[in-house]
Amino acid sequence: MLKIGITIGDPAGVGPELIVRLGDHLSKDRAYVIYGEEKIIRLARSLFNPSFEYEVIQLPEDIKDPGVYLIDLNISQTDRPLPSHVSGIVAIGYLGRAVVDLVYGKIDGLVTMPISKFWAKMAGFAFEGQTEFITSSFRVKDYAMMMYSSKVKVVLLSTHVPLSEAIKQVTKENINKKVKLVSSEYKRLFGKEPSIGVLGLNPHAGEGGQIGNEELEHIYPAIEELKMEGYMVEGPLSPDTAFMKASEYDLFLCMYHDQGLIPFKLLAFDEGVNLTLGIPKVRTSPDHGTAYDIAWKGIANLGPSVSALHLCEKLSEGAAS
Repeated sequence: MLKIGITIGDPAGVGPELIVRLGDHLSKDRAYVIYGEEKIIRLARSLFNPSFEYEVIQLPEDIKDPGVYLIDLNISQTDRPLPSHVSGIVAIGYLGRAVVDLVYGKIDGLVTMPISKFWAKMAGFAFEGQTEFITSSFRVKDYAMMMYSSKVKVVLLSTHVPLSEAIKQVTKENINKKVKLVSSEYKRLFGKEPSIGVLGLNPHAGEGGQIGNEELEHIYPAIEELKMEGYMVEGPLSPDTAFMKASEYDLFLCMYHDQGLIPFKLLAFDEGVNLTLGIPKVRTSPDHGTAYDIAWKGIANLGPSVSALHLCEKLSEGAAS
């Protein structure tokens, strides 16, 4: 019986309402473990899905039958914290407990609802985001963040760093490592060697060195070396037209965060999923933030959460078998 963990994320955000609204999309033959607090889920249920049923447990090992279960960490002092260092603290608590169970194999996969990087850091969180915390917990140094959808898939060479730092990370060595990791993980998870379109860094992929040298000095040499080793890579592709050819590649390797995330969200916002590559377990997350401005109103887009859940189930089931 597959056990899928789901964290509440920041309780001041959209996570709690999305979880209870996911009720109609849960399988009858699997177990789902929510990491959070009963008072918060109880309030979200009363507001958004009164038919959502769950059972409070202490440990995933207590689960004997399919169903929805809740590990009540009982950290916050209210059933609806406001965006603050308090909401940051409790979000870190939910994540930490879930990741411990994931690392020790007590759950088979994990879906993480969004946290606020700002409030998490204000609460003492020493990581750039949930991805970095999870990979560190698995003691994994080489990892990748894949943005997944049926329409387009994107991997980022660098993630949550300033643009000035992201440019420094565009090196032949980093591109080689990322492509090899992504190819290996894609084959492991999806059963095929991927074709990868590698984007340039500069406008028009540098125009032969007229608009920057990164393509000539790093990106093109990396691609040629990878081709010699048998990897299916092409590029450097001009960033302003690459996504017009989304159907020609299994995924794109983008040089920095916004280069990949802006087109991805334009093309696939309703189903976008963040999938962590490089760890032995499956972790997914809906591709959006805490959305404080619309939280607790019942109007948040459920699509990315459904996609994150289904992808986590599919890949975790494949790994288990």
